[in-house]
Amino acid sequence: MPQPEKELNPDASPQAWFGAELRYWRKRRPGLRAAQLGPMVQVSPDMISKIEKGQYRCPRDLAVRLDAVLETGGVLTRAWGMVFGDADNEQREADSGRQGPVEGTVQVRGGRILGRTTSVPLPGSLPSLDRRAFLAATSLAAIAPTDLAGLVAPAAPPELPKRILHKELEQLRHIADGIHRWDNAQGGGGLVGDFASRSMEWAVRLLSVDCPPRLRADLLGSVARLGIVVGATHFDAYAHDEARVAFKIASECAEEAGDWWLRAQTFSFLARQAIWLGDPDEGLTYAEKGLVRSDRLTPTIQATLHCARARAFGKMRNVQGTLAAVGAADDAFAHSNPSEDPPWMAYYDEAQHHGDTAHALWDLAIHADQDPGRAAKRFTTAVSGHSDDYARSRGISRTKLASLVMAKGDPMQGVSIGHKALDDVGRLTSRRAADDLKELRRFAAKHRTLEEAAHLRQRITTSLQA
Repeated sequence: MPQPEKELNPDASPQAWFGAELRYWRKRRPGLRAAQLGPMVQVSPDMISKIEKGQYRCPRDLAVRLDAVLETGGVLTRAWGMVFGDADNEQREADSGRQGPVEGTVQVRGGRILGRTTSVPLPGSLPSLDRRAFLAATSLAAIAPTDLAGLVAPAAPPELPKRILHKELEQLRHIADGIHRWDNAQGGGGLVGDFASRSMEWAVRLLSVDCPPRLRADLLGSVARLGIVVGATHFDAYAHDEARVAFKIASECAEEAGDWWLRAQTFSFLARQAIWLGDPDEGLTYAEKGLVRSDRLTPTIQATLHCARARAFGKMRNVQGTLAAVGAADDAFAHSNPSEDPPWMAYYDEAQHHGDTAHALWDLAIHADQDPGRAAKRFTTAVSGHSDDYARSRGISRTKLASLVMAKGDPMQGVSIGHKALDDVGRLTSRRAADDLKELRRFAAKHRTLEEAAHLRQRITTSLQA
């Protein structure tokens, strides 16, 4: 006969409180023992027992799996951020302080450009039941797609519909459009990223709801589209694990739905993420996968994948491969017809195409001693073509152009372009844009005798710390 479980003391420590929360949610599944839960989330039963007793720190990825298995609505993942997230940040800051400053880096304390943490300090004065209610209340409610106010203290966790109807599909599409719009105008950090996470959680839960066969492909396609948008948002904020999960969900949904356009777009973003993280070979593989059966893709979608190939070759400093891929992207884009594209491809216009190909040519100019004029011309086209709706793309293109001119042309012109870039980038919550600014600062530092370059470096540092 099983021994009674030891009573827990959730007020002993934040870690003990987290363990008590896990036990509470486990016991909501009648008869589910720690020995049974462990294999369900790919860990040992002993680990579950130790986490519940506050003797072992739960890894974040395990909290995510526990939420999925116990159907908590994301409570444990948010609890993890509250209990352990701040401790991780403090440890990283302590380690950074011990190591001392590193050349070309900035000590940043909550700067807006890097995005602020969304973790909430654990309210120590609240009893456990109130904490649980607080966490549950922060789940995604049934919201209007552009009404963020509805996220503030909803009365209860969302209830799933009993059956998928057209209104759920419309809501998913509107939410994806909203996140895409906010991400491009503001960056993927802060509230945009938090809202994206909650939206993805809701979408994944919808996949388990009864759905009429005639709507199944539309549901999968809508979730895939949202997954791409959410993944791109997390990528911009450097939440790379969350981005991979979103892209993976998008890929699987697109495959099951038989949607070649969404499948290709997923691989395009996976390619860009891999390239950004320093693995251009993996990025090239993703791009090639996306081009499988390219005859089923519109010319615009083909162009995005050839751009990804070009950026991979550029990082490899493969001149011929880069130029050939840029040429293929140009050829495909020349045949683009917006009326043939899905609505969500509308962002990929002339400005976006020139900016994407310019990034590949930038690597050749900086690292392979190729003509900088080709990249500069394309960046200039991108900057002039992007509206305020795409402030991040405009800011990034302008920052890269400033770095290129600073390195290969007139540094005074580079300073002028750099100040204009800061006008855009300084308002964003984008880690990618922040890293590009740091790169510009390094190029400006090479002109030590130029007072204007020193002023630009100072302004960059101030923007990063603001």
